[in-house]
Amino acid sequence: QVQLVESGGGLVQAGGSLRLSCAASGRTFSSTTMGWFRQAPGKEREFVAAISWTNARTYDADSVKGRFIISRDNAKNTVYLQMNSLKPEDAAVYYCAARKPLLPAAATLTDYDYWGQGTQVTVSS
Repeated sequence: QVQLVESGGGLVQAGGSLRLSCAASGRTFSSTTMGWFRQAPGKEREFVAAISWTNARTYDADSVKGRFIISRDNAKNTVYLQMNSLKPEDAAVYYCAARKPLLPAAATLTDYDYWGQGTQVTVSS
């Protein structure tokens, strides 16, 4: 069983930056694809970015391309989401997710097996 704990959310002005972190338990982090999703009020949870265990990165091009960067530190069992040039439409609860080991990056909720409890990001205009 993998436990995921997100941190780093908060209130930021439009145009500002935040870095989200997700700390994972377990011994298989370095061979695990990690993803970030977000859910705004009244909307479905949507894919933001993923990084595979081989460091291949995938982004939701329409919404975050060029502004968000996903990265990982296997020594710390942590995945990050650097969010720049934030917009009011980026406001949501951001969730970290993990696949079972040795699986590639994916953009579908059902591809992920473990989820954190989320961290709130609020962007003021």
